[in-house]
Amino acid sequence: MPVFIPIPVAQALRLATLGCALVALSSAALAQDKSKAGIYSCIDGKGRRITSDRPIVDCLDREQRELSNSGVVKRVLPPSYTADERARLDAQKKVEEAERSRVAEEKRRDRALLIRYPNQAVHDKERTDALAQIDDVIGAVKKRGEELVKQRRDIDIELEFYQNDVTKVPSWLKRKIEDNAEQIQIQTRFLNDQGKEKQRVNTRFDEELAKLKMLWSTR
Repeated sequence: MPVFIPIPVAQALRLATLGCALVALSSAALAQDKSKAGIYSCIDGKGRRITSDRPIVDCLDREQRELSNSGVVKRVLPPSYTADERARLDAQKKVEEAERSRVAEEKRRDRALLIRYPNQAVHDKERTDALAQIDDVIGAVKKRGEELVKQRRDIDIELEFYQNDVTKVPSWLKRKIEDNAEQIQIQTRFLNDQGKEKQRVNTRFDEELAKLKMLWSTR
């Protein structure tokens, strides 16, 4: 027959208290684990809001939000894509970044343009100055051209001595004729280039003025 040994009351109370403490600790640990577990939420392709305690398979193609138990967003999970999908997205991202860079650069140029030309009078003066510089060059070239024409008249006078027969002239005169003809061609080409440069300058200032008028109106 078993023998029951009575446990002192104080010891029994201590055992009961220890048991309660262990139960409380276990409950707290469980609650802590639950608080760490996230709640995942998303809206699927059919427009339904789905929640789960783990990432949602039906929303792998879209963003998912991980929420705390209090409903605060802890993080946003980006969509999961295939390699081809990711490549297309990366390409699209590069295009978008290039467009943003282009827009930012255009805004920077617009600001610089407004600083350089606060009003039309300043812009008109710079156009006039730029064209005047080209006209100065054209004037110098034309003066040189007049000298070459005079030189050619002198050559023609010398040619008369040889009955205008180039085959009979000495080598030094041949070189003089060739050099004069080459210099006249160079001067003619240069004058044509300067005329085109004036057109480019006017075109540039016309385009700038159109842009500036729009920028001035929005200040």
